[in-house]
Amino acid sequence: MFLLNNIFPDGERLNQLISIAQSSLLPMLKGAIQYSIPLTLITFVLGIILAVLTALARLSSIKVLNIIARIYVSIIRGTPLLVQLFIIFYGLPNLDITIDPFISAIIGFSLSVGAYASEIIRAAIQSIPKGQWEAGYSLGMTYSQALRRIILPQAARVSIPPLSNSFISLIKDTSLASLILVSEMFRKAQEIASTNYEFLLLYSEAALLYWIMCTILSIIQGRIEIRLDRYVSK
Repeated sequence: MFLLNNIFPDGERLNQLISIAQSSLLPMLKGAIQYSIPLTLITFVLGIILAVLTALARLSSIKVLNIIARIYVSIIRGTPLLVQLFIIFYGLPNLDITIDPFISAIIGFSLSVGAYASEIIRAAIQSIPKGQWEAGYSLGMTYSQALRRIILPQAARVSIPPLSNSFISLIKDTSLASLILVSEMFRKAQEIASTNYEFLLLYSEAALLYWIMCTILSIIQGRIEIRLDRYVSK
């Protein structure tokens, strides 16, 4: 009976919940626009750059680069992202290295994206037939020219679907930045809930906003893949 009364509150209680949801919507959207979305975009771009370099290092014949890249990927993929963020923000001050919360989040998420995306890009590069390399060499291209002009464009097409999924997952992962004091969307929900104790309502509202953003991005991803398929088929 108690549960039913909470799920189906009376008119006055329902109006109170609606009022809280409406008043909290703008602060949460502000947190998303100021922190969640910029954090996602910045870290994804930096992470992809790091991922390409790491993938090339993994494929390199230079043993030192290969080992460093393998260790980096192993450490990042083998430890929780939350622990990595805590080490950067809460642990480094023990070494007299204090980093701003937003910058700490950028570092942590970029390293994470770089490690996971590097495996996607490496697999995509390796999926390109060796004949493509030979074709480039036969035209007088160097290794870097063949890589830049022939291999990477084809690898990018193969990589887009899994990288798009990584981007969508990254939006959800930015909620972890709330634990290192970044005022992103979920942090705003926590702050508001701490004043009125409507944790279920506000956390559900935050979840709804995340779901809407991810749904929109999924639709965009699908359209991009369709256009790429048409372009390749031509």
